Amino acid sequence: MVLARMHSGYAVLGDTQHLPGYCVLLSDTDDADHLTDLHRTARAEFLFDMALLGEAVFNVCNGVDPAFRRINYEVLGNTLHQLHAHVHPRYAWEPPEYRGGPVWRYPDEVREAAEHRPDERHDGLREAIVRELERIMTQAYASHYHLA
Repeated sequence: MVLARMHSGYAVLGDTQHLPGYCVLLSDTDDADHLTDLHRTARAEFLFDMALLGEAVFNVCNGVDPAFRRINYEVLGNTLHQLHAHVHPRYAWEPPEYRGGPVWRYPDEVREAAEHRPDERHDGLREAIVRELERIMTQAYASHYHLA
């Protein structure tokens, strides 16, 4: 489910697609559990990559679903002790009791339902995110690292 190799790690399609376009940035620093485990330059790079992934997901989901509302970003680490960032698209069609809160308020049986597992049904969305992420990375990395 790898979307792209980024400067700070790997962008992957999330293991559930109950909110289509959900992605995760996985740090490639083996011993990083907390964001503060990275030195400041690497920390800034990880957060920059998280923002680039979010921008790609925003652009694709906004173009695919008119009910798309926003992107939520999270760096949690409460369960998986390897630095990673969640990029959650949010939609107007979400049930009102979940729409305004964090994604984790959805029950496990909804998030982890078989019909939300990524498979060939998500290939078009996945491919669109890959294309957009590659486009954004090409532009952003050239300008970001040229200015540094």
